[in-house]
Amino acid sequence: MAKRTVQILGTGCKKCQQLETNVKEAIALLNWDAEVLHITDPLQIAERGVMKTPALIVDGQVMSQGKVATPEQLQTLLEAQPS
Repeated sequence: MAKRTVQILGTGCKKCQQLETNVKEAIALLNWDAEVLHITDPLQIAERGVMKTPALIVDGQVMSQGKVATPEQLQTLLEAQPS
């Protein structure tokens, strides 16, 4: 499996930070080789078509917006993502 690119989009609020923590935990549970980036610039967030933060993008595809999923929910969501 190729290295995945996972982006957390949010201005750095508590919810955005919690999503990042949960995503990292889900990635560890899945044993993914992934680069996790946290995008905080509002212009870069808008360029990706995201209107609600926090948001999660995996390999260029928006997977979630406006909510903080648990590590377990994220694991299920990420497992459904094609490699």
